[in-house]
Amino acid sequence: MSGGVYGGDEVGALVFDAGSYSTRAGYAGEDSPKAEIPTAVGALENKELESLDIDGLGAPPSIRDGAKKKYIIDVNSLGVPRAGMEMGNPLKDGMVDDWDMFGALLDHIYKRYIQSDSAEHPVLMSEPPWNTRHKREKLTEVMFEKYSIPAFFLCKNAVQTAFANIRSTGLVIDSGATHTTATPVHEGYVLQQGIVKSPLAGDFVTMQCKELFDEMKIEVVPPYLIASKEVVKEGAPANFKRKEVPQVTKSWHSYRVKQVLQDFQITALQVADTPYEPDAADQLPTVLYDFPNGYHQEFAEERVRIPEGLFDISHVKGFEGNTMLGVGHVASTSIGLLDADIRAAMYSNVIVTGGNTLLSGFIDRLQRELQNKAPQNMRLKIIAPSGTTERRFSAWIGGSILASLGTFQQMWISRQEYEEAGKSCVERKCP
Repeated sequence: MSGGVYGGDEVGALVFDAGSYSTRAGYAGEDSPKAEIPTAVGALENKELESLDIDGLGAPPSIRDGAKKKYIIDVNSLGVPRAGMEMGNPLKDGMVDDWDMFGALLDHIYKRYIQSDSAEHPVLMSEPPWNTRHKREKLTEVMFEKYSIPAFFLCKNAVQTAFANIRSTGLVIDSGATHTTATPVHEGYVLQQGIVKSPLAGDFVTMQCKELFDEMKIEVVPPYLIASKEVVKEGAPANFKRKEVPQVTKSWHSYRVKQVLQDFQITALQVADTPYEPDAADQLPTVLYDFPNGYHQEFAEERVRIPEGLFDISHVKGFEGNTMLGVGHVASTSIGLLDADIRAAMYSNVIVTGGNTLLSGFIDRLQRELQNKAPQNMRLKIIAPSGTTERRFSAWIGGSILASLGTFQQMWISRQEYEEAGKSCVERKCP
C-alpha cells in the first residue's frame, strides 16, 4: 500500500505544531486547532508522589508501575499549586530535547482532545528549519512505533506559514517566545543559507518587564497567592491577604509570575513608530495596569521603551554595544544572504507571524525599518493577517491546508515505506 492512499479528507489527518510557548493540534481541513495548550510541563518526582492517594489505592497507577515521574499538563492542571512540582519544557531552540516529556504532551493531546485511536490518523508535524537529522529520525520512529500512525510527514513551519498566507515564496519573519527568525522560502522550499536567528523575542521582553518592576519596587504576586484583596487608590501599597498554599518550587512560582508579566505585555506595551526618543515617549498616553494583588499603576514611556529592545537593543540597560540583531536587521540580513535575483521576491512577500507581532505598532515599525534598508525602487509588501488567530496559529493553519490537499497525498511517508526503509526515509521524503 503506497503513501498515496492517505491524506484524503475522509481520513482526517492530524496536524501538530509545537512551539516553545504553546503546542497546537487538530484536524487537517479545519480553520483553527482543536487544542492549544502550554508546551511547559510540570514534573513530580516519584518520591513526591508516594504520599498521593488519588483513587484510594495508594499511589497513582503510573507510580505503582515503577514510573519515575508524573507529568502535569495543560492550563488547569498547571495552575494548581503542588509541592515539589518542577517546571520544564520538552523543546530547546524549537527542537525536541526531552522525549519523555514530549511523549507525555502528545499522549495528553490524543487522550483529551483527539479522543480517537492514533492508528487511524496520518500526522503532519511542523519542525524548525534548523532541526537536526538525528531528531527528525527519532521523531519519525516515535510516531510510527509508539503511536502506530498510518502515515507521517515533517514540514518546515516557515513553509506552512507561507502556505497559510497563500504564498509559496516569501520571507517569513517569526517572532515567538524564545527567538525571532527570518526564514526565506522559495517555491515551497526553505533556503537554509538565508536563515537568521536572534534571541530578541518574547522571553526577552518579559525579562525587561521584570527588571522594570524590580526597579519600581513593584512586587509581582501571582493570583495563586491571593486569598482576598481590597481596591486601593493609585500608588498606595497593595492591601491583600495571602493564601496558604503548599511549599511550591521556585520554577513553578516563576512560571506563574511570568504569566502576569505576559499579561502586562499584552495589555500595556506598544511599539513606537520611530526609534525610541525619551522626550517623545513622555508624550504618550498613559495606561493603567491592575496587578492581581489589587495594586495599580500608570505607565507611559515604559510602554514603548521595553518593546523597543525587539528592534534596537542599544537602549536596553546592560546591553549597550551588544550585537544581537533587532527584527529589522534580522530581515534585511537574511535577504542580503540570498542570490540577487530572488531578493525582490522576498521584499515583496514579507510574511509576519508569532505572538510578538501582535504588539500594537509592530507591523508599522517593521515596514518603516525595511523601507529604509531596502534598495531604492524596491517594492516592499508586508503580509500580516489582521486576526490574532491567523497570526498566532499560521504554521498550524498552513499545515491544515497542506494535509487536506489532494495533491499532497503522494507526499506522505506511509507505514509500508517506513517498515521497508526505516526512519532514515524522512530525509528523502521530507526535504
